Amino acid sequence: MVNVPTVAGSQDNTALGRVLMHEHVFVLNQEYEVNYPESWDHAVRIDDAVAKLDALKAAGIDTIVDLTVLGLGRDIRRVREVAERTEVNIIAATGFYTFTELPTYLRLRGPGRLVDVEEPMVDMFVRDLTEGIAGTGIRAAILKCATDEPGVTPDVERVLRSVARAHVETGAPISTHTDPHSERGLEQQQIFAEEGVDLGRVIIGHSGDTDDLDYLQRVLDNGSYLGMDRFGLDSRLDFDRRVKTVVDLIERGYGNRLVLSHDTSCHSSNFPADYRAKNLPNWRFGHISEDVLPALRSAGVTEEQIDAMLVDTPRAIFAAAPQV
Repeated sequence: MVNVPTVAGSQDNTALGRVLMHEHVFVLNQEYEVNYPESWDHAVRIDDAVAKLDALKAAGIDTIVDLTVLGLGRDIRRVREVAERTEVNIIAATGFYTFTELPTYLRLRGPGRLVDVEEPMVDMFVRDLTEGIAGTGIRAAILKCATDEPGVTPDVERVLRSVARAHVETGAPISTHTDPHSERGLEQQQIFAEEGVDLGRVIIGHSGDTDDLDYLQRVLDNGSYLGMDRFGLDSRLDFDRRVKTVVDLIERGYGNRLVLSHDTSCHSSNFPADYRAKNLPNWRFGHISEDVLPALRSAGVTEEQIDAMLVDTPRAIFAAAPQV
């Protein structure tokens, strides 16, 4: 039994219940919000988030991992307001989300940079994991980074190596954003291995955006988990192909190496609610419980195999959460 930090307090990893491993509470653009304050109604947004998570709890989900990190507008105090009012456990993350460049503050700081110092991101991430985020005492329990279509740019490489070094120092698991069509997960694994990361503590995210089983097999053979974590984002891969990919991987014997999620949010500055409702109606909390699990059962997936993806594997991932 291991204590896992959550936004509302520590939980035993055996008490996390059914876990969605890649979600978001708020994805924000604070600069836009500050200059156009009509874009954010605090009370409305908090109430709406609580209602959505309460509905998720009623649908049988007990915990979400909120992979909102720097670059996505993480505001842990707002998330805490939600966590204090819902029964859903919210696990926070640290790391940085960029496909190309870091913001000027970090571009100017680091080895060989204008402000020539040791890589600042490692200390930032370790502090979030071991002391808490933004002076709140709320500790992250997982690391996050991203590699998309542009590939491993110099700044993206800095993030990947900083995340890897924070993992080596703390033992925290890593969850990633990838573009599987350009096989970015393999590049991430290579860099992580160079830094001494235990690839068995890594979730290669958005793997469910492809049904290329050969690519997915190579990622699995390197030892990592696969994030089948964009159910509802049908514009990337349709529902039937996502379900079939999970079934195919389970039939190959990898049911205990898969985790499920939506990668959706209670509120996103990037995707207005009316846009999502019209164009991506399934990209919402509840889609897995209401639609995906019944489809998996119809395809012959057992309750034991479903529990492996939602309960047992997340529990194992957090079995070595950073302890202080």
